[in-house]
Amino acid sequence: MNDTKPTGINRLIKATLYSWQGLKVAYQNEQAFKQETWLLLVLTPLAIWLGGNALEIVLLVGSILLVMIVELLNSAIEAVVDRVSEERHPLSGRAKDMGSAAVLVALVCAGLVWLGVLVG
Repeated sequence: MNDTKPTGINRLIKATLYSWQGLKVAYQNEQAFKQETWLLLVLTPLAIWLGGNALEIVLLVGSILLVMIVELLNSAIEAVVDRVSEERHPLSGRAKDMGSAAVLVALVCAGLVWLGVLVG
């Protein structure tokens, strides 16, 4: 049985393709991720214009990217929970609620970063 995994550049290419596929699926199926993608596209030029230096621009854009990262993880948690069972269970609800709370915390963090850079 030939059970070899790709290595080197082949592994990197496959990983990149899987990542791109994940972004595409998230954009197509997750309304919140789609909204955050458009938010990133609108706010990135604004961050470049409003940021006083490179660090501020990175903080402004990075805070939106953080929200998107957490949204992807939340969506993955929800997909796994739904895959395991459609039956309502307290632990399933807890996992989904905590994923949602993580997105909320990331949004608050992004808001504070934008407020801090713009006011400071």
